[in-house]
Amino acid sequence: MSVTFQVFRGSAEGKIVADKVTRTLEHNEVFVETLVSGMCGTDVHYLKAGLVLGHEGVGIVKAAGPSVTTVKVGDRVGFGYTHAICGHCDNCTNGWDQYCRTVKLYGSSDFDNGTFSSGAVWDANSVYIIPEGYESVYAAPLVCAGATVWSVLTKFGIQSTDRVAVLGIGGLGHLAIKLASALGYHVVALSSSEAKRQEAKEYGASEYHVFRSGQAPKDMEPIKHLILTGSADIDYSTLIPMMDTLSSIYPLTVTSEPSNITTLSLVTKGIRIQGSMVGSRPVIRSLLDFAAKKDIRPTIETFPLTAEGIETAMQKLRDGKMRYRGVLVKE
Repeated sequence: MSVTFQVFRGSAEGKIVADKVTRTLEHNEVFVETLVSGMCGTDVHYLKAGLVLGHEGVGIVKAAGPSVTTVKVGDRVGFGYTHAICGHCDNCTNGWDQYCRTVKLYGSSDFDNGTFSSGAVWDANSVYIIPEGYESVYAAPLVCAGATVWSVLTKFGIQSTDRVAVLGIGGLGHLAIKLASALGYHVVALSSSEAKRQEAKEYGASEYHVFRSGQAPKDMEPIKHLILTGSADIDYSTLIPMMDTLSSIYPLTVTSEPSNITTLSLVTKGIRIQGSMVGSRPVIRSLLDFAAKKDIRPTIETFPLTAEGIETAMQKLRDGKMRYRGVLVKE
């Protein structure tokens, strides 16, 4: 069965270009009609690469290829950073399928599929049923941004008594505060100014401290887990004095540039720098269920899912004025 759908690509000039894609549904593939798509800084990063953009989609399954058993036509599903997995390697079978040995990820493969589109062809194993009653505009940012912080909050041994700090209150950080608070952790919000203090407290932070690179907050108790969601260009030497013994730092916003750090400072405190990428299927499903039951909603701004709407949203994101996740909505 063949399907044709509209997509929005980036271009070398940095403009959004509408295009048409025709695909034949292969083994275990579904065609999803896009209802909404979240927007992420990664989309800005790939703007000039020519691929179909977007990796935070929610839509309706409209057709299924051979051997699809996990979802059916009419299901409302999320689809995101992971396009396809093998389903049988060691990582897939142990709950870490985002590290599948043959994974197809946004930005590195399957360049004709993305969530900035009227539809997409996706591996049926890599879509997620959206709980009934949970709005699509809130579900979309959870598929990537929410899943990225949820994976850290639930997969690396954080205890209910631990002090969990979030550095940077933006698209990732505001969700980290909301989710960590709902899990019962003692949440410490760190931001570069006083501007977001009230907002952070409303999201569930128990403490708020002003942090600037090179200027660690004074009189703050040590942190057991530190989630980095702000600028990727961070001075790790400033972070180390804030950390507790046997603690962990999670860099969720990343850079290709080397980070300068003295390993002796890690050894003497037993500090771990833990990489973590998006979320596995079990992680994303558990997040969607948790958010629906607890009525946890990302803070969003909506834009039309058109070339003009995408460019407007991208500019606002580049300008640092998005509060806090942009969501593109089908007109």
